[in-house]
Amino acid sequence: MKIFKREGYLRKIRGFFSETGLIKVVTGVRRCGKSCLMASIADELRQNGVDDAHIVFLDLDRRPYRKVKSPDRLEELIDEKSPTSGLVYLFIDEVQNVEGFEEVLNAFRTEERFSIFITGSNSYLLSGELSTKLTGRYIEFEMFPLNFSEALAMKGFLGKQVADSREEEFMRFLRLGGFPGALGLDSDEDKLAYVEAVVDEIFRKDIRRRVKIRNASAFRAVQTYLMNNFGATTSFSNILSDLGKNGMRITRETLVHYVEVLKDAKILYECERFDLKSRKSLQGEKKFYLSDLGFNFARNVDHRVNFGPTLENIVFTYLKSEGFKVSIGRIGKLECDFIVRRHDAYAYIQVAMSIAARETEDREYAPFSLVRDNYPKILLTLDPLRQQRDGIRHLNLIDVLLGREQLLP
Repeated sequence: MKIFKREGYLRKIRGFFSETGLIKVVTGVRRCGKSCLMASIADELRQNGVDDAHIVFLDLDRRPYRKVKSPDRLEELIDEKSPTSGLVYLFIDEVQNVEGFEEVLNAFRTEERFSIFITGSNSYLLSGELSTKLTGRYIEFEMFPLNFSEALAMKGFLGKQVADSREEEFMRFLRLGGFPGALGLDSDEDKLAYVEAVVDEIFRKDIRRRVKIRNASAFRAVQTYLMNNFGATTSFSNILSDLGKNGMRITRETLVHYVEVLKDAKILYECERFDLKSRKSLQGEKKFYLSDLGFNFARNVDHRVNFGPTLENIVFTYLKSEGFKVSIGRIGKLECDFIVRRHDAYAYIQVAMSIAARETEDREYAPFSLVRDNYPKILLTLDPLRQQRDGIRHLNLIDVLLGREQLLP
């Protein structure tokens, strides 16, 4: 079966293909493409001359491996499938099905002839066991669902019709998101049903198995609220108040717990707020973004696009997938949408649908005027014509997402 290759992620992990000292951990929201990434790596190894006997691929959710539950059985299975000499490339999908898998993997790692790749339930892999037992012995590669450029490429790969206008395709992407499995479906109703099924699967497999959720209806209410209010400045007090108005009363402790669960499952990302004057993180007010906009599409009865938070969300996930560290900047009473850092390179980014109106232009440029350092300042909009002002780079967001413009070198 042909697999759509996501070169951006392959490029990040390629230098570690034959690294035996580090376990490669691929994380990301369920159904974002982790298993296909591992299959792509295996294919590339074969193309580079690695014999099939030295590529061991175990999907512990599939027959005949579903009964592999104990560390001893996992160790026996790996031994059964592996040649006795030479470098072995070991891929294990849904590794969390085996309690105590960390000790097994670490034992094979110490033999220095296994290059190990794993994926699994995010709430498990990020819950502390892996980092505690394999400290310094693994490297994480975080995946997101398809970005806009990948979605267009995959439509071509699948033989799906692509609109003549890139703006039309972009509008569909803003509404439907980038889950690979949904992209292969034809109707919006089928895509909606697919994303709904992903939400249910995350709760069933990634959350309920590992976390005590005593009130499932309250958890779903919090989940739906945050999916519908992504990109908005909020606080736990505001969330509790809004839920209470709708008859859902929970404690602050419960709310904090539910938010952490959603973050562990990588449905939700919290973007830290940073005060540029004090150089300290800000507590209280928060912003959350979705790993994929399809979640909002699936859980929001109003399918109109709210461009402000939606474009911010697109930029946030793009920046994260490109390896940037991202925070929100507070400058006095003004806010800079994003402060980004990668290695020693910094930039300040504002995001808007358009600055065609002079009032909007002045508002979007205002935070930049208060920044006193010389790091790049970038304004991203959907405007076809660019307004050059005060040495600030005005870029078309779609051009950036398609790789035709670079944010930073």
